[in-house]
Amino acid sequence: MSPALTFRAGAAGMLLAVAFGAFGAHALRGRLDSDMLAVFETGVRYQAYHALALLALAGLAAQLDPRAASGAAACFAGGILLFSGSLYALALTGVRKLGAITPLGGVLLLAGWAWLLAGGWKR
Repeated sequence: MSPALTFRAGAAGMLLAVAFGAFGAHALRGRLDSDMLAVFETGVRYQAYHALALLALAGLAAQLDPRAASGAAACFAGGILLFSGSLYALALTGVRKLGAITPLGGVLLLAGWAWLLAGGWKR
C-alpha cells in the first residue's frame, strides 16, 4: 500500500473505531449480554490500535523499507477487516461460526508486526 493509501486507511479505521465505540457504548449496552458486549469492545480496541499503526506507518514511510511498510500496511488493513469485522458480526448476530474467521485476522495482524520487525527500517 502506498503511504497515501495507508494514511487514508488509518484515518478511516479510526473514524469507524470511534463511531463503533460510541455505538457499542450507547446503542448496544442493554441489548447485548456482557459477554457479547465485551466481544464487540475487543473488536473496537484492536481496530483502533491497528488504525493508529497505519497512521504511524504513513508518517514514517520515508524511514521504512517500502516493501516492509507496504506489507505491514496490507496485513494491518486486512487484519482489521477480518479480526474486528468478525467480532462485530459475532456480537451483533450471535452466530458463533463467525468466530472461526477471527484467528485469520489475528494472524494478519501478527504478520503486519512481523513485517516491521523483519524489515521495517531502511538498511
